[in-house]
Amino acid sequence: MTASKRLFVLRHAKSSWDDPGLADHERPLTPRGRRALKALASYMQARGIEPELVLCSSSRRTRETLDGIAVGGEHVIERTLYEADTDEVLERLRRLPVDISSVMLIGHNPVAQMLVLRLTNHDADGAADPGREEVKRKFPTGALASLTVSCGWRELAPGCARLNEFTSPKGFSAAPEAVAAIPAPRASTAAR
Repeated sequence: MTASKRLFVLRHAKSSWDDPGLADHERPLTPRGRRALKALASYMQARGIEPELVLCSSSRRTRETLDGIAVGGEHVIERTLYEADTDEVLERLRRLPVDISSVMLIGHNPVAQMLVLRLTNHDADGAADPGREEVKRKFPTGALASLTVSCGWRELAPGCARLNEFTSPKGFSAAPEAVAAIPAPRASTAAR
C-alpha cells in the first residue's frame, strides 16, 4: 500500500498588465499581489505547509510568488510549466521521485484549476470533496488548493486525490494579521 502524498497547487499572485509592451512571461506582480503573498505566507506557516519540492513555472509572476511565500524545500523552475496544458503538468507530476512525499506546484490558470478538478473528480460516486464546488466556480490569483493523493506519483489519475482545503487571499483580506485569526487544522491520525 502506498503512503499518501501531499500536493499543493498554487496559482501565482495578482500580476500587472500595466505595460502593454511587456511579454506575458515577464509580467510582474502588482502591489496587491505582493500584499496577498504576505498573508499567504503566514497562512502556510500557520498550517505547517512545508513541501519537500516546489515546481514553479519560469514566468516572472510565478517566480515572484515563490519568493514571496518564502517556502523551504528544493525549488525547481521549469519553462515547460509556463506553456504546459493540464495533461502535460499531470505527466510532469507522474515523473516525480517516488520518495518525495509533498510537492507544491506554482503555476497558471486554467491549468491549476483543471488539475485540481481532474485529480479530485469523485462526482461519479457521489462523494465530491467539500470545497470542490468553489474550485469549479473560480480559482483566483493567489489561491491555494491542498490535496492528499492516495496513490504513487506515477499512478496519478482522476479521482486519486482528495481536496483538503481551498483558500485565496480574499478569504483573509490579504493582510498577515488576519491569518492569525484562522483556526489551526485539527490533528489528523493519518500518516503524513
